[in-house]
Amino acid sequence: MLLKLDFSLDIPIYMQIRNQIVLGIANGDLKPGEKLPPIRTLASETGINTMTVNKAYQVLKQEGYLITDRRSGAMVNPNRTIGQLPSLKTHPELRLLLSEFYTNGINKEELLKACEAIYNELEKGE
Repeated sequence: MLLKLDFSLDIPIYMQIRNQIVLGIANGDLKPGEKLPPIRTLASETGINTMTVNKAYQVLKQEGYLITDRRSGAMVNPNRTIGQLPSLKTHPELRLLLSEFYTNGINKEELLKACEAIYNELEKGE
């Protein structure tokens, strides 16, 4: 699994891992039931602490994206309910992002067109 981590960002590394796995699931790079690398392997490959990877996996498990088993490790949840709302913790980030667009003069129509284009890419698996 190839992750692009940016240690200069203010976003914690565990959240960068979480976000990239969610994006991988959304764009079809990670399929339902697909196994993820063991915590130690992913930590070693990316040069980060195992506790950081563990925290990312735990967040993803709490949000329903992953299931874990002591024997088989972590895998993309094959039974995730379509339409299941993301954690309420993500809503303040959406509010902040929309506020940034608004204060920078992006009008509602432009924003909705951009959102629709991204959604269409996800549907096509791009």
